[in-house]
Order: sequence, then C-alpha cells, then structure tokens
Amino acid sequence: MAKPAEESAASLPSQAASGKRASGKATSGTPAAEAKITSAPSRYQFSLRELSGHGLNNAIRTVPISDDDEALTEVNLTDAAGQPNQLMNLDHAVRIEVEGPLGDYACALNSQSDIRISGAAGNGVAEGMVSGKVRVRGNAGAGSGAAMAGGTLAIYGSAGDRCGAGMCGGGIFVRGDVGDEAGVGALRGTIVIGGDSGKNLGDAMSNATVFIRGRAGSLAQGVAEAPLRNRELLRLGLLLINASIRGEAKEFRRIVPIAILRAEQSLQGEINPHWR
Repeated sequence: MAKPAEESAASLPSQAASGKRASGKATSGTPAAEAKITSAPSRYQFSLRELSGHGLNNAIRTVPISDDDEALTEVNLTDAAGQPNQLMNLDHAVRIEVEGPLGDYACALNSQSDIRISGAAGNGVAEGMVSGKVRVRGNAGAGSGAAMAGGTLAIYGSAGDRCGAGMCGGGIFVRGDVGDEAGVGALRGTIVIGGDSGKNLGDAMSNATVFIRGRAGSLAQGVAEAPLRNRELLRLGLLLINASIRGEAKEFRRIVPIAILRAEQSLQGEINPHWR
C-alpha cells in the first residue's frame, strides 16, 4: 500500500507491490512488509482522503523499517482536515509527517512511531501512548496524553483541561498554557508547562512531577511547590532538549505531592543534620 512521495495517488497499489523507494529505485524482491532499509531512508505518502482508520494503519505497516534508529523511514500523510480516530493503536517504527490538523484521539495507544502533526489536534491526543513520540504544532484539546504509559508528547501550542490525567509514565511538554486539573490522578511521569495552568493543578497525583514556568490558577490539595534541586535542573534540561522546546530549566518551578516533598526533606535532614 505504500508509495514513494513523488508518485501519484493512482499508482499506490503497484508501488506497494514493488516496494519502491523515494528515489524510484526498486528494492529487492522481499515483500515491503518484511523489507529492511540499510541505506538512506525512503519517503512514502498516503492521502487521508483515500485511507483512514484501520486501512491507513495497515498501509503504514507495509512500509519497510529502517535499520538505523536515527534515520527512520519517513511517511507523509496529506489531506488531513481534522479527521478523528486517526493513527490509533499504531505500532511501527517510522516517522510520520501529518500535513494538517487531526481530530479526537489522534495517535492514541501509539507505540514506537515518531508522529509530527502540522496543525492542531482534538481531545485525547496520544491517550494511552506506550512509546514513541507525538508532536503537535498547534493547540490540543482536553485529555491530552491521558493514561500515557511512556513516550513523549510535545504540544507547541496550548492544551485543554485534564492534560496528563491518569498518566503512569512518559513525558508531556506543553509550550503554552494548560486548562484545569492538569495531571489529575497521575501515578508517574512528568508534565512540563511552559505557560500558565488552570485550577486544581496536580489533583490526586501520587508519584508524578509537574514543572511549570508560568502561574497556576490554583494548586490542588495534597501537592506543593518543591525546591528545584541540581538534579531536577539537569533532568528538566535534558527533557526540554528531547522535546525540542526552548527555555532554561531554572525558569520553571517544581510541583510534587506533599508526601514526596516531606520524604525529600526527611532524607535531607538525615544527610545534613542541624547541629547545635
């Protein structure tokens, strides 16, 4: 089902059978679904007017996987216009460029794929993501990154309410603002907010961390601002680089559950006792 980016849409079936690269040169007789690329990655293209949902996922799975983790095979998706439920439950190590916005639950349950959306995303983007990366160059709706278990979600605009709700791993980075109840019920993981947050930030968090550069409408009961230690400065700096977000770590404040803050203070007291 895959075709090189410069070929016409009408040639899609024949190109999939031959497994051609973007250069137009054919690969070996190995079926596309099993082929391995050992040189420069190819680029393949699909139209969301012609394929969607399971059909789109099945087509993407025919794209060969690169042996080089630093140079993934590239897939270009055209004609994106806010369609919901796209790229859900995709488990394929390729880089996907989406030209335009996607609707609700885009990239939910993603594994391995590096997905870049040139536009906004609806509610539930990257919900339940296991691994890989999802980057949204626009705003995202409510529930962004909810129930994430791993991977990276970067939103280069703002996000709605309940960002990172119930997440149990991974990292969420929002360049702009987030709505109310960000991080509600988060078990583990990291949320980085470049702007302001709404009310009730961090409600019922148990072992997650929020870094925020702007102001919070209110902190939920059970969380508090904690000192930004050297280890957090280093960790946050690396996270910002990984998400391709500009900014210095020292500009952020750290929000953690009060139980974690007390445990840190207790440990610090044992290491550095207050001698009289």
